[in-house]
Amino acid sequence: MKLAVVGGGSTYTPELIDGFARLRDTLPISELVLVDPAADRLELVGGLARRIFAKQGHPGVITTTSDLDAGVADADAVLLQLRVGGQAARLQDETWPLECGCVGQETTGAGGLAKALRTVPVVLDIAERVRRTNPNAWIIDFTNPVGIVTRALLQAGHRAVGLCNVAIGFQRKFAARLDAAPSDVFLDHVGLNHLSWELGVRIGGPEGTDMLPKLLAEHGDAIADDLHLPRSVLDRLGVVPSYYLRYFYAHDEVVRELGSKPSRAAEVAAMEKELLAMYGDPELDEKPALLAKRGGAFYSEAAVDLASSLLGSGGSRYQVVNTYNNGTLPFLPDDAVIEVQATVDGSGATPLAVPALDPLYAGLIANVTAYEDLALEAALRGGRDRVFRALLAHPLIGQYAYADELTDKLLAHNREHLAWA
Repeated sequence: MKLAVVGGGSTYTPELIDGFARLRDTLPISELVLVDPAADRLELVGGLARRIFAKQGHPGVITTTSDLDAGVADADAVLLQLRVGGQAARLQDETWPLECGCVGQETTGAGGLAKALRTVPVVLDIAERVRRTNPNAWIIDFTNPVGIVTRALLQAGHRAVGLCNVAIGFQRKFAARLDAAPSDVFLDHVGLNHLSWELGVRIGGPEGTDMLPKLLAEHGDAIADDLHLPRSVLDRLGVVPSYYLRYFYAHDEVVRELGSKPSRAAEVAAMEKELLAMYGDPELDEKPALLAKRGGAFYSEAAVDLASSLLGSGGSRYQVVNTYNNGTLPFLPDDAVIEVQATVDGSGATPLAVPALDPLYAGLIANVTAYEDLALEAALRGGRDRVFRALLAHPLIGQYAYADELTDKLLAHNREHLAWA
């Protein structure tokens, strides 16, 4: 089995490698190719990756290349974890929206749109090159904004599934608080990527006993602290929103916070510098503890689970993924991409049925889906007016003066990445 990781020079990659090594019986990789145009980073990450495999006795061969076509040739699955423009572009995404009093974040609001505009054309080019070498290869997208990128891939006819680590992070934390095995915890996870809620936490599968009331009653303070939301909000909702809902539920508070401290991009850039120095140590043969602060917790387990299910080598029966709606949420078009529990096998992902949603959640999902429609149109076709329309549709913007100003700022900061601009 051959896997390729595009963006293999990312500091995330040792997390992924560690999962491949530990879970080799679930996903028996014979060849793993790390692909990245940044040859210096790739050398450091590739060296550590080989040492991790060697320490844990994995028989697979790890190679590195900056040649995308050679790297993905004959791959059974290709994982995408790239960042167009690097941390420098992320820093801009987190900064210029604040000048308009809007949240600055890499996947939410105007910054998220900028990332989508930069990313979608690049990802579609990569996917076409994958299709030329192996039309049956699966593409697993971890590249943000996952929902928009996955929709672009699916609409172009690629065999693709989107993946995020939010759900598996909740699963692991809830399992620990319930003193249960993670594999026994099933989430009633519903929404879009980075716009989701846990409506239930069940033991033993979709028909199991819902333990969410117990979790909120006994651990509500800790859960609220993790989400940086008041406990009273969780009690009134009776569900657990993802961390990203804070940008909606406490937008102005978050904007004030973001304007008063260093950006997350600056923190990550400093962390990446330190991590890469660690990766260059020939004695290091395991992922360093610092990597846990980089983000992407449990990404490796989620990726192994999904890849093994798609490739028929095992994996969980149920997984939270990003895939076509196909009637699951009846208030959305079939070709919207939603993030829900699904059965996953060699034919792809099939969402499980979802009960009728409270309008409190359905309304926001529908609104953000409309924004994502317009964002994808802007990413595919370009044009200032399309960017403006997407920003005007976003529930965190929604005023023409803000949308106009944000459009100008977005274009000014991203011209080098937008061929049409």
